[in-house]
Amino acid sequence: MAMSKDNNMIRVRGANTHNLKDVSLDIPRDQLVVFTGVSGSGKSSLAFGTLYAEAQRRYLDSVSPYARRLFNQMSVPEVDSIDGLPPAVALQQQRGGSSTRSSVGSVTTLSNLLRMLFSRAGDYPKNQSIIYAEGFSPNTPQGACEKCHGLGSVFEVTEKTMVPDDSLTIRERAVASWPLAWQGQNQRDILVSMGYNVDIPWRELPKKQRDWILFTDETPSAPVYPGLSPEQTVKAIARNQPPDYMGTFIGAKAYVFKTFSTTQSALMKKRVSQYMISATCPLCHGKRLKKESLSVTFEGKDIAEISRLPMLALAEIFGKHSKTPAGKTQTEKNIIRQRISSDIYARIQVMLDLGLGYLNLERSTPTLSPGELQRLRLATQVHSNLFGVVYVLDEPSAGLHPADTRALLHILDKLKAAGNSIFVVEHELEVIRHADWIVDVGPEAGENGGHILYSGPLKGFNKIKGSHTSAFLFQNKKPADHTLRNPNGMLSLRGASRHNLKNVDADFPLGVVTCVTGISGSGKSSLVSQVLVELLAASLGQKTDPEIDNQNDAPVDEILPISGSITSGLEKISRLVVVDQRPIGRTPRSNLATYTGLFDHVRSRFANTPLAKKRKYDAGRFSFNVAKGRCPHCQGEGFVMVELLFLPSVYTPCPTCGGTRYQKETLEVTYKGKNISEVLQMTVEEACNFFDEDPQIYRALDILREVGLGYLRLGQAATELSGGEAQRIKLATELQKSQKGSSVYVLDEPTTGLHPSDVERLLVQLNTLADAGNTIILVEHDMQVIAQSDWIIDIGPGAGDQGGKIVFTGTPEDLAKHPSSKTAPFLKDYLR
Repeated sequence: MAMSKDNNMIRVRGANTHNLKDVSLDIPRDQLVVFTGVSGSGKSSLAFGTLYAEAQRRYLDSVSPYARRLFNQMSVPEVDSIDGLPPAVALQQQRGGSSTRSSVGSVTTLSNLLRMLFSRAGDYPKNQSIIYAEGFSPNTPQGACEKCHGLGSVFEVTEKTMVPDDSLTIRERAVASWPLAWQGQNQRDILVSMGYNVDIPWRELPKKQRDWILFTDETPSAPVYPGLSPEQTVKAIARNQPPDYMGTFIGAKAYVFKTFSTTQSALMKKRVSQYMISATCPLCHGKRLKKESLSVTFEGKDIAEISRLPMLALAEIFGKHSKTPAGKTQTEKNIIRQRISSDIYARIQVMLDLGLGYLNLERSTPTLSPGELQRLRLATQVHSNLFGVVYVLDEPSAGLHPADTRALLHILDKLKAAGNSIFVVEHELEVIRHADWIVDVGPEAGENGGHILYSGPLKGFNKIKGSHTSAFLFQNKKPADHTLRNPNGMLSLRGASRHNLKNVDADFPLGVVTCVTGISGSGKSSLVSQVLVELLAASLGQKTDPEIDNQNDAPVDEILPISGSITSGLEKISRLVVVDQRPIGRTPRSNLATYTGLFDHVRSRFANTPLAKKRKYDAGRFSFNVAKGRCPHCQGEGFVMVELLFLPSVYTPCPTCGGTRYQKETLEVTYKGKNISEVLQMTVEEACNFFDEDPQIYRALDILREVGLGYLRLGQAATELSGGEAQRIKLATELQKSQKGSSVYVLDEPTTGLHPSDVERLLVQLNTLADAGNTIILVEHDMQVIAQSDWIIDIGPGAGDQGGKIVFTGTPEDLAKHPSSKTAPFLKDYLR
């Protein structure tokens, strides 16, 4: 029987996930399918929330209930039926894990292969017995250096770190590393009881006393008489006066280490870490392994030295060992060496194709961008040689220079040629042009999206009216004429060093928009988001890290020191604003409305209604984080968790409040006919219409709409937002503030996750800031943004060791003519 052509299609009927409007369509298998549309149109709801979620659900139905608990299960999609759906693998954008022990080597499994190679085919010293593979891992007791426990660093404290000002007395808190408040006072009172002079400058105390107070491991007990002077304390002890309590002394060093290793509080960990200095472990010299493991070599290098080489260098080493030497008798060791080397070499080749040749195996995953991490995982999938699956990718071009995007497309073609279907959620025009099939979702975002505007090959897409994607693909929209701004000074950075930057000098013009460009891994983020931000923050007396990572193994980034200095331009800058992609909150209690401050105004409006005044409700009554107004059953969460033994726990709307988060009495208060829960359910776009006569609230909402976030709900939990959305919320929050015109705004790839039509809107906002006299510094790959900037600093010429130098500084037009810049040809095409 002849097979119908339809058998090679995935048929979706009646999809209603998130904002999808009863979507039905057929999508071909074994093709590169791109899902596109403006940000928030519903393309991820279709690709991930429907297709991938259903494929995962079907697979998990086939495994044991116990095994299901090990999966991070997605919600069951709202769809009538999907036919012809193969098994699916999702490769989503996600930040690297927070453990510094997770590395490029562990994500790609190359470290495992390397350990096996050293164990079975390494060169051992004479008479040394074989070490098993786990003995080459710093994360196992068999391999970890005994002194630093496999971290490579030891943390020490000195008199100088714990007593920064030795002119102070102990009473004046000379020992700064002791705890604050009562606990610190307790230590000082114990010293008084023990006969120490706490009222002379620290430096005048005998060295023996200073050393004991700081470094003793003894924990003596002493009677404590709070409020008594030293003289009165001596008399009280002499006459055996009962103390208020017996206090236990702890040395300043012992307190710091005990707190750092045992506290559950991120703030406490952060506080004591400032008194610690990290030094390379004297036993393993930072290599993290035992001496025996480091004595085994391959090509004259130990495993730590091999792991620090960039992939490009590893490809050379393992390339020559991957071939079988002709005419030689193959020993067991030689066979193992050739087999493992050829496997390592094949895996590395894929990574080189994806533009990751600058990474080394030791690089920890928290330092990788989401795009780098996704490409590493993609490389691992390519090597696994699966057949007949759907790969669902989330903006694989994010963080990629156009030169690297071409290499990515080559890899996707390889996966397709192996008999797989590739579904890509993407905004990048070059990826869309390369697709076999395009699914365009829209026409707008949020409630105004969720319809299929087009599903078919590129050829017929140009006839679609009302599609923002089609307009950019076929009308060759060019940037508006841009008059270059004149800078009002220079911010000069000298001797910048970090990662692959070695002693770089850079000048950033003030009062204009500057783009820092270059291929992936060239050193852009190292220069801007790390060196410039940290030096500028330190010079302005600002903190650079408001969010504290509770799970970091190290108190400071001891391995990658920053060096450099800002030599001029500081006098014209009053403030640094870093608009990054980190989350705006870590729990569902933080949301768009609370972060922007919008919720305070909304709650005030409710508190001012006649009914609220009559019942004496204040603004706090309308917060779901405060006990007096929220639902007592779910405590303002809106849902409750139901434990299902062997199945994953499920969340269901709270049966008491029906998911509204509030008490019945609170919901009886309405403003313009809506209660507080209904207002939180509104999208930014809907709320703009609702609050159109309230200038204070309308302005904040309008700015959110202008940065392309009109589709988000006011109460949308922070945990549901992408990095790009979080970044634009931060930008909108900044735009609401009154402008002094002397701030420096630093944004690292703000176009991530943005459709070209949303990029246009973002540019309007950035230009508004620059027109007010502020300085905008962007790390960017998007030609639309680069073409409209005033000044460009191009870094390269290559990635990793081949990068880290300034290739060009000047205007976009001049960059387009530059012969050795990798950005120039793409900008030239765009401006043509």
